[in-house]
Amino acid sequence: MGAVQSWSGPVRPRRPMRTGMVFAGVAVALCCVGVAGLGVWNLQVVTQAAGPVRETTDEFLRSVTVGDTDGAYDRLCEEARGKWSEVGFTSWVKTPPMVRDYEITDVSVSTRGGRPRGTVTVQITRDSGTIEERKLPVVQEGRHWRICGDPF
Repeated sequence: MGAVQSWSGPVRPRRPMRTGMVFAGVAVALCCVGVAGLGVWNLQVVTQAAGPVRETTDEFLRSVTVGDTDGAYDRLCEEARGKWSEVGFTSWVKTPPMVRDYEITDVSVSTRGGRPRGTVTVQITRDSGTIEERKLPVVQEGRHWRICGDPF
């Protein structure tokens, strides 16, 4: 009776596979949350940009139709202004058949390389009566949206 037997509880078996699966599940859940957050951010950027992209294109085309080539030139992106001088752009826009009217039919915005880009589909009516469909690329430079590429 004098000796006290040391008692230990039952030993829990190690379960490395179960632990690994729990960690893998947590990692997958975190990845899914990250992807969902990135998707929501991307959607926000795209939906918030559609209005300014349309507005920029509308202002550009309005300037072209009323003959304000300086105002239209100011709405070109840096790359396009590198291709066209103001004088060259003015003579190109004023070469017949000139743009008499336009209608914006579609605006789409997407991200490429993490930067939003827009494409605006426009039906242009020339003073000769010809109707053409054009896709105008619109890019963001700083805080402003600009028409990029050859608009006509």
